[in-house]
Amino acid sequence: MNRRHFLGNSVLATAVMALGSNTSNAATAPTQRLLPPSLRVGDTVGLVSPSAASDDSFNYQLAKEVLEALGFKVKMGAHVADRRGYLAGSDADRAADLNGMFADKDVKAVICARGGSGAARILPLLDYAMIRKNPKVLLGFSDITALHCALQTKTGLVTFHGPMGTSSWNRFNVDQFKRVFLERKLVEYRNSEDAGDELVQKRNRTVTISKGKARGALIGGNLTVLTALAGTPYMPDFSGKILFLEEVSEAPYRVDRMLSTLKLMGALDKLSGFIFGECTDCNPGEGYGSLTLEQILDDYIKPLNIPAYRGAMIGHIREQFIVPVGGVAEMDADAGRFRLLESVFQA
Repeated sequence: MNRRHFLGNSVLATAVMALGSNTSNAATAPTQRLLPPSLRVGDTVGLVSPSAASDDSFNYQLAKEVLEALGFKVKMGAHVADRRGYLAGSDADRAADLNGMFADKDVKAVICARGGSGAARILPLLDYAMIRKNPKVLLGFSDITALHCALQTKTGLVTFHGPMGTSSWNRFNVDQFKRVFLERKLVEYRNSEDAGDELVQKRNRTVTISKGKARGALIGGNLTVLTALAGTPYMPDFSGKILFLEEVSEAPYRVDRMLSTLKLMGALDKLSGFIFGECTDCNPGEGYGSLTLEQILDDYIKPLNIPAYRGAMIGHIREQFIVPVGGVAEMDADAGRFRLLESVFQA
């Protein structure tokens, strides 16, 4: 599902008008981080569909098998396989599944089946007070960015931007999952090095935008979904944060427009660091010409004079990092990597 249907030009226009001079929503941001309990093999995890429906219900069976192969018992959301148009059921039912998993004492983590579009519709229906009393791992990416932002803003809960139930669970992703969740390591996120049969490695290369190191809590996710929250009480505070972004199937002019929104609302000026992942299938279209992604990032990010790089393994790619949203990290823009400085789980 292309998120441009979710965003729409009118949404951006309305959001920017509502932003005014101070749009960080710092007043709604929690003062303390909320850490989830760690996971152990044998725990029960819940599988939910907060966004779009799958085009094949067998994908949910595959997702269940993946989680079982990782060593967990699986509880399926009551409405996980529902469909209402492109959505995985009604807003009320999707929210009920998510609330129910957080309220269930036997469930230790909530895994999103897939993204697509629709998670933002259920944000007003979530029981944030209850979630804050029952913190647990939430894993997903793309449209799940809406949930990461809302939970960060309303509860302070550290959540995880990474593969979903129906994602590819290749060797890299499985290893990353085990190191983050089961071994609870302070992971260093460095792109994998594999030149293949090339004389010089071409894949998974990072490019420095601005040199230096920075520390701060990680926020971000999908650019379209994040920007669509502008002017709402679910937009996180950007002050002193390291912003990571990814995108898929968006023309460069749309990326330019969304970064312009973040700039106009004052968000970019508050960052301590910036990491851009992959912009998959974001090639210029036909017409009079287009700015390149490199030019767009140079226009918006270089003038900030903060450490920044692009090319991190974050986004709609087969092998991807599992990034703790709200986790405290240090980034090195020269080396093209970042590392966790503190545990993202309860002691």
